[in-house]
Amino acid sequence: MWTRATADRYDAEETEMSSAAVLGPTLAFLAELAGDGRALEFAIGTGRVGVPLRERGVPVTGIELSEHMAAVLRSKIGEDALPVTIGDMATTVVPGEFTLVYLAYNTISNLLTQEEQVECFLNAARHLAPGGRFVIELGVPPLRFLPPGQVAVPFDVSERHLGFDTFDLVEQTLVSHHLTRDGDGRYRRDNSRHRYAWPAELDLMARIAGLELERRVGDWDGAPFTQESGKHISVWRKPS
Repeated sequence: MWTRATADRYDAEETEMSSAAVLGPTLAFLAELAGDGRALEFAIGTGRVGVPLRERGVPVTGIELSEHMAAVLRSKIGEDALPVTIGDMATTVVPGEFTLVYLAYNTISNLLTQEEQVECFLNAARHLAPGGRFVIELGVPPLRFLPPGQVAVPFDVSERHLGFDTFDLVEQTLVSHHLTRDGDGRYRRDNSRHRYAWPAELDLMARIAGLELERRVGDWDGAPFTQESGKHISVWRKPS
């Protein structure tokens, strides 16, 4: 999924997600939870969140499956300042304890089975110090937009990009389809497979890992989570 070509163009295609308007509330939210402790980012990617969080004074460590994505991150910041271990977020263990472990931008959905997602929660709990928090940002599956017989839901229709998800309700998976217009005017097609999960299912995974739900909000600014929310930011705490 995360090839060299994908890694090389990732930052350019995610400029909106890297903007101050998006990152400002995200960094403030995470920095408050980290406090004076250390933070561990699962699937740190090119460092969209981890690098500026480190620049705010929070010691950050990363785990990343793709060597290509990690190479892009390494071009921004040295290993001494932000160490990254190559491995998967469900089983890879790094030294030390952390006051914060976090997963941003729907990344837990890259784990394609319930078993793998449970292992991710267990791995987060394994790294947390008592009283530490595990944070996940994840979209709410838009299944109510699926009338009978329809399997696709568009999520972006713009001049440069067309995006839609197709759902398999039996397997509880979706495929995100992207048609992106390059500089020569031609469209490039990409797709990725994900496993979606409801907030209540994640809460059960957290309980299996010994974590307790502390709060759930609708965005990084702390808006209430309601039935109209398109995503949630959930915080689980490891008992002291």
